[in-house]
Amino acid sequence: MIDEFLVAVAASPVATALKASRVVYPLVNAAHILSLATLFGAIMALDLRLLGAFRIAPVQPLAVVLPKLAAAGLAAAVMTGALLFMVQPLDYAANPAFLTKIGLVGIGTLHAGFVHATGHWQRVVDEGHLSGSIRISAALSMTIWMAAIVAGRFIAFVG
Repeated sequence: MIDEFLVAVAASPVATALKASRVVYPLVNAAHILSLATLFGAIMALDLRLLGAFRIAPVQPLAVVLPKLAAAGLAAAVMTGALLFMVQPLDYAANPAFLTKIGLVGIGTLHAGFVHATGHWQRVVDEGHLSGSIRISAALSMTIWMAAIVAGRFIAFVG
């Protein structure tokens, strides 16, 4: 059942157009990389600040702006990633590195949502207070997102 769905995705007009174009697919791929850079850059800058780096920069405005930038990067990465997936869905669905990347992106997204729903996060935004749990969450966040990037790089070499 899943294989039939993936075959249909690969045969869709969007996938066919992406495969046929010598320009659109590379542009979508570049947009995916730029989206990941936006996502990862915002996350790293914020997490490093939460861990005590860049103390010259006040944490409160960064805690308001950078999660929004990361969310925009994530949304764009998901959209462009879905388009890239459509070109070879059976291969990607069987690729352990791809599945690991997707799992880590899901974990990273859930982790961010959980942290941002806590009172500890609200204290960061309201008062600039960095609790131990926020610092631990920042270290965990960096680890999850770095692992997702590494897994993504292995997609072409595993499978």
